[in-house]
Amino acid sequence: MKTKITELFGIQHPIIQGGMHFVGLAELAAAVSNAGGLGLITGLTLRTPELLAKEIARCRDMTDKPFGVNLTFLPIVNSPDYPGYIRAIIEGGVKAVETAGNNPQKWMPMLHDAGIKVIHKCTSVRHALKAEAIGCDAVSVDGFECGGHPGEDDVPNFILLPRAAESLKIPFVASGGMADGRSLVAALALGADGMNMGTRFIATQEAPVHSNVKQAIVAASELDTRLVMRPLRNTERVLHNAATDRLLAKEAALGAKLKFDDIMEEVAGVYPRIMQLGEMEAGVWSCGMVAGLIHDIPSVKELIDRIMLEANDIIRQRLGSMLAA
Repeated sequence: MKTKITELFGIQHPIIQGGMHFVGLAELAAAVSNAGGLGLITGLTLRTPELLAKEIARCRDMTDKPFGVNLTFLPIVNSPDYPGYIRAIIEGGVKAVETAGNNPQKWMPMLHDAGIKVIHKCTSVRHALKAEAIGCDAVSVDGFECGGHPGEDDVPNFILLPRAAESLKIPFVASGGMADGRSLVAALALGADGMNMGTRFIATQEAPVHSNVKQAIVAASELDTRLVMRPLRNTERVLHNAATDRLLAKEAALGAKLKFDDIMEEVAGVYPRIMQLGEMEAGVWSCGMVAGLIHDIPSVKELIDRIMLEANDIIRQRLGSMLAA
């Protein structure tokens, strides 16, 4: 399948693996790229630029296909060594970066001078237009359904994607609710040039996370996520568990007085315990509503091949048969 996204990143299929904390490591990124998509290493999971450089090298040993790095720009005082991370990306020969969080404008010249294509994650059309204005090559449009941070506008993809299509000149991918061939065809029909999958890729054989995490996603329905940290305007969609209930109870009790320190136990430093050790009640963790569409744990290649076969069948047979002769 040929779209503006496959052409931009030099990939076979218009499928991008989302950046995910303690999930987007070399094993998964390489598997996605080898299967024809664009795999991403999650930069800030690696605690230093030196560790990121080693992970990039490890990924390059596993694939000769294009892969990228996700780099989230955090709104904190003691920020990570972003110049060091970008140097590691450039020196590692990476040609695609997914930026997220704060506006990446400051770093765009360094990335573009190195021939790197930048796709920025956006949860609204206004943010997507800003990304276009500062020179991003593409955007990932994240609807309300997505796991992680859906923004504060609560607009689902059935509205957000057509709004992006009528407003943007640069290509974009759909993120949030993407899981199968139907997702891809729907995203293309609504104006996107591909799709970004996060939660669906966690439930694959190559995802470097504990089996408890994968099984939790398979067992979950579309009703099993919750929105947390809304009072802090840092809304996150997470899988429902005991930690989620504790956090929501604190939000209800404290109301407008809630501070981040009040919920540290549920959110700070919990990802290694969950993703690596399988301690499923240790804290809250990002998961999309798309869990309701995930029923197995295939290899990445099996998943992507299945998605593309489904998408082609839908376009050629189901939709094609509906056209009048």
